[in-house]
Amino acid sequence: MEFFATAANLAVHIQDSKKGGKAVLLLHGYMETMYIWNDLYDALKRDYRVIAIDLPGHGLSCSAPVNTIELMATVAKAALDLCEVKKATVVGHSLGGYVALKCCELFPETFEKLVLLNSHPYPESEDFAPVREREINIINSGRLLALADISIPKMFHPNNLRRLDSKIREVVELCETHDPSGIIASIKGLTKRSDMSSWLESTSTPTLVVCGDSDGFMPSEMQLRMLEQFKNIQMVTLQECGHNAFLECPDKCLELIREFVG
Repeated sequence: MEFFATAANLAVHIQDSKKGGKAVLLLHGYMETMYIWNDLYDALKRDYRVIAIDLPGHGLSCSAPVNTIELMATVAKAALDLCEVKKATVVGHSLGGYVALKCCELFPETFEKLVLLNSHPYPESEDFAPVREREINIINSGRLLALADISIPKMFHPNNLRRLDSKIREVVELCETHDPSGIIASIKGLTKRSDMSSWLESTSTPTLVVCGDSDGFMPSEMQLRMLEQFKNIQMVTLQECGHNAFLECPDKCLELIREFVG
């Protein structure tokens, strides 16, 4: 069931399987929509109640002037309240993982388990600022789809590009649903995100991290750093996988999530 509702004073696009036992909330990444989860959503709904949303500034959801990670987490919690879900595992991909971390920090009574897909707790490096400025300039010049066409294929392992060509085209084409100003507001929120590593070090929230061995946004050095720093997490690195583990290795991701949620 898909519907629109007001969550944290923003109109939000929500998908809810309605039926199932334990609840799982899916939060997509930067320049994605909730439809990127379609295959995983359909597989999980056989055993769980699955909810997905378009994050603020993405897809068919409205945007704030700046879509901070805190705002997105508040919207995610409000969406669960609208669905009358009191407890859930939150699964976040990339940007969605930053939001998922903040969900667990702000609303620990609701979010009982955390899954980070190709995501980490660290703030954005200052070295990345020119990249973000360039992205904003490209979007302001009316070339959002051109940006997506260039950047999205780079998120995949080279060996998976031909095999997943139709899926990559689909992800790029879904960018047509974005309001360019909403994506810019989300970029501004991304650059202001806080360091969540202290929280992750001390939390008792069960946490699963799934990475790719060729993830350009989570290089092996960062993955090793996380393994050494966070003794309380379960971490899995998938082979021949880039920044989209749930698309590139769908069966393994499904297996890991099912085992983790229980």
